[in-house]
Order: sequence, then structure tokens, then C-alpha cells
Amino acid sequence: MIEFYSENDFELDHQVAVAQWIMTIIEANGFELGDITYVFCDDDYLHKLNVQFLQHDTLTDIITFDNSLGSQIHAEIYISTERVTDNAKQFNTSFGDELHRVMIHGILHCCGLKDKSEQEAQAMRTAEDKALQARTFI
Repeated sequence: MIEFYSENDFELDHQVAVAQWIMTIIEANGFELGDITYVFCDDDYLHKLNVQFLQHDTLTDIITFDNSLGSQIHAEIYISTERVTDNAKQFNTSFGDELHRVMIHGILHCCGLKDKSEQEAQAMRTAEDKALQARTFI
């Protein structure tokens, strides 16, 4: 099950279609859908989580708590809609495309992709691009 919550005034469009898309990407990577919760929030909310749980005193667009069991994906994914807005402007893309990229980025981490090295980051970017192309609701 995929659930969407908001700690700010953001409401995700096309929730059923987005959930189906995420499930398709999970299955395409050889995993099964467990319980995934997305929480949309502002910078302050996510910054507090970043400091409390990761000891990073910086702003970020996403924090993924991966609680997967074997091949079943379970996660809590927190996304700052303020960071997504700023990143969309910086990368000259739409808010929706950047939001979906960040949403699937968290899932891809749960599927085992990393992004620490340049090579890993490129593989992550390629997987994100492929996932974005698989959307049927845009």
C-alpha cells in the first residue's frame, strides 16, 4: 500500500496513478510493494528530521527511511516541497517532473541503488530518467 500525507498545504495530484506508477517501478526492479508512506512537508520540518536522525545540519529535498524486508519495499519517505520548487527552478524543469524524480529517487534507494560516487549517481540518474519516461499520467 502507498499512502500520501502532507504536513503543509501541498496536495499530490493523480494519487492513484502515481501510486500505480511507483508500484510498476518497484516491480520492474525485481521487488514487491510493501507499505510506503510519503510525507510532504516544508524545509523546516525536513531539516529537523535531517538533524535528529542523520546528524546533517543542512536542507535536503528528501529523506528516505528504508524499512524493507527482503524483496518487499517498506519505507517512510519525507519530501520538502519547498526544496522541490527551488530545485525545479534551478534545473529548469517543471515542479511535477522534479517532484516525481525525487519521489522515485527514494524508491530506487530502497531497491538498492546508491548515489555516493559519480558512477553511482549517473546510474541513479539514468534509472530516474527511465522511471519518469514510464509515467502514463502526464
